[in-house]
Amino acid sequence: MSPETIDIEALRLLFMDQPEPWTTRGIALAVSVAFFAAVLNLVRRGRLREEYTPIWTVVALGIMTLSFWSAGLRAITHAVGAWAPSSTLFFFGELFLLVLCLNYAVRLSSLTLYVKLLAQELAILRSELRARGALETSGELGAPGEPSR
Repeated sequence: MSPETIDIEALRLLFMDQPEPWTTRGIALAVSVAFFAAVLNLVRRGRLREEYTPIWTVVALGIMTLSFWSAGLRAITHAVGAWAPSSTLFFFGELFLLVLCLNYAVRLSSLTLYVKLLAQELAILRSELRARGALETSGELGAPGEPSR
């Protein structure tokens, strides 16, 4: 079969019209329910901050919805022009991770600046204490890395 005789659109429709086995849906549903329960458990125990809860809850509910509603996933796949629903899920997963990484990079940048300002303020305070002579006599504030007495 030569590349000229292959009907690309018919091949794409063949990929799109393949039935999805119930085992795949069942596994996806079980994973999404377990993920949702894990998010709620982490929030309850205080391990996940409340500001992240809506994001992860929406992700878990979105996975649950797409597990039930395969026609919706196929419609989204058709709308974005992908060949298979798995490609669509992979694409949106990558997009979500990219946004998440950008969010963490912004937070890390602000925290780095905050730590730098705190270190500078601490150095100024130590310098003022040394100038007053209080640091040598108290011995409580040593240089970074020195054990306190």
